[in-house]
Amino acid sequence: MTDRWVIHLPITVPDLLRARIFARTAARVLVRLSARVEPGGVTVSAEDQQGVRHWVFCDRPLPGGARCALPVDHLAPCARRTPRPSRPRPRP
Repeated sequence: MTDRWVIHLPITVPDLLRARIFARTAARVLVRLSARVEPGGVTVSAEDQQGVRHWVFCDRPLPGGARCALPVDHLAPCARRTPRPSRPRPRP
């Protein structure tokens, strides 16, 4: 198996984790530019195995017709938006 992964734009990155991160970031940026972008359909694959695709977003249906916008392997309950990272509290 290869150490290079392809985001189907195509853009190459060194591994599956970085491919998924880059694809999520690219999809979120592109969604802001065009309503025609469907982030739920984003997949990545090894460069030499482009028929074997790995999902990037969960995309499960949510109540009200929305779709889950979290990464495919998330542990939190499905949500429409990615939760904001918590900020460390300043020490007194």
